[in-house]
Amino acid sequence: MKDKQLTYHEQIVPFSRAELVEKLREALSDSRFSHVLRVEQTAIELAGLNHVDPERASIAGLVHDYAKQRPDEDFIAAIKQYHLDPILLDYGNAIWHGVVGWLFVKNELGINDIEVLNAVRYHTVGHQYMTPLEQIVYMADYIEPARDFPGIDEARRVTKANLQEGVAFQTKQTLSYLVQHNKPVFPQTILTYNSWVPQFDLK
Repeated sequence: MKDKQLTYHEQIVPFSRAELVEKLREALSDSRFSHVLRVEQTAIELAGLNHVDPERASIAGLVHDYAKQRPDEDFIAAIKQYHLDPILLDYGNAIWHGVVGWLFVKNELGINDIEVLNAVRYHTVGHQYMTPLEQIVYMADYIEPARDFPGIDEARRVTKANLQEGVAFQTKQTLSYLVQHNKPVFPQTILTYNSWVPQFDLK
């Protein structure tokens, strides 16, 4: 499938798509940059299946990992500056680049669209209430074409058939992985699990 390179019209971001892509290229390693391009394309595809604005899907898909390769000091400073929940200091980049990283997207890329910012904020840990766009970025990051892990084909099938069930599927798999590997579970992940997983009869 040929990549869709949208022309931005809605003034959600103060750049053209090409300019936004260049800012991401500068902020990310080659492999991470390639990942965000794949997530963008997956998000656009899921937007088409779920009647969601493709421009927002493109932007949110591109910027979801904008802060992924920032030094820890940047996140720690932001947590303190913005008086975020101090429990965040007990975690690391895997949580921070979404839950805190949206602030860098807002302040440095000039994006003020709350749905796009929340799509970045929730893409690592989910949320009890996610709009279709927020669900799309959560899932696009999980099922983009280079992902390869047990259950990925089922995750893609479920997500394309029913976006909400895809959210439940990912959340259950993520929590199972963390428990099996004795990893700490961020409290929001449990709230997401309780809100989404019991709704579906997942195997």
